[in-house]
Amino acid sequence: MHDDLPTIQTPRQTDYPELTELWERSVRATHHFLPDAYIRELRPRVQDHYLDAVMLICCKDRHRRILGFAGVAAGKVEMLFIHPRHRGHGLGTHLLRYAVDYLGASELEVNEQNPKALSFYRKQGFEVISRSPVDGMGQPYPLLRMRLATRQSARA
Repeated sequence: MHDDLPTIQTPRQTDYPELTELWERSVRATHHFLPDAYIRELRPRVQDHYLDAVMLICCKDRHRRILGFAGVAAGKVEMLFIHPRHRGHGLGTHLLRYAVDYLGASELEVNEQNPKALSFYRKQGFEVISRSPVDGMGQPYPLLRMRLATRQSARA
C-alpha cells in the first residue's frame, strides 16, 4: 500500500455514519486516556456537528470502504483519523500532505496524552507552539497547538 496509496476524495453526507464509526474505532485505539463515557458523549457531536464544520477528505479502498479521513478549517487540520487496521501504511501522511499542499493547512492541535500522534506530526514538520491544559470542551485532556515549521509542503 505504500507505493499505491488510494486517491484522496471528498466524502458525502451519506458517508457520515461510516466516518463516525471510523472516528470511534480510531479514538478507542489511540486515545486510551479518554473514558468510555466521554467518547460516547463526543460521538453524536462528531456525526451531527463536527464533520459539517470542516472541509473533509478521505481515502477509500477498492470496495469503497473509508480507510481514513481528515478535516480542515481555516488553515487548521481539525481532525485526522485512520482505521486501526490501516495505521502505519502511509495513509495519515498522504492525507496530511494533501491538507497542507492543497487545503492550506499549517496548524493543528494534538492531545498531549497521545505520544504517537505527537511524534507523527513532528516527523511531518510540525512543531509545538503552545499548550492548553484542557481540550475544546474544557475537559482535562491537554492539547498541544502545532504549526508547520515552514510554509512549504510537509514532505520529509
